[in-house]
Amino acid sequence: MAALARIALTEAEIDQFASELSVISDAVAAVSEVASPDVPATSHPIPLANVWREDVVASPSVDREEVLAMAPESEDGKFKVPQILGEE
Repeated sequence: MAALARIALTEAEIDQFASELSVISDAVAAVSEVASPDVPATSHPIPLANVWREDVVASPSVDREEVLAMAPESEDGKFKVPQILGEE
């Protein structure tokens, strides 16, 4: 694998990673033994639920113009930031 990834490894590193890969492979095999088509895949052992709260404006609030005045750049009442995704 290291050769395919073009990673130079010492003999000690190869021995270490080989034993670690063996442990990982054994763990996957153990899970594969109990996993069957009738066992649904899950990402969490217990169901998750979102807890929402009402969005309430607090008083006193920070003045938008005051905050934007401290920003390096602003435009149309918003922070102006550098373009990063090549979008217009």
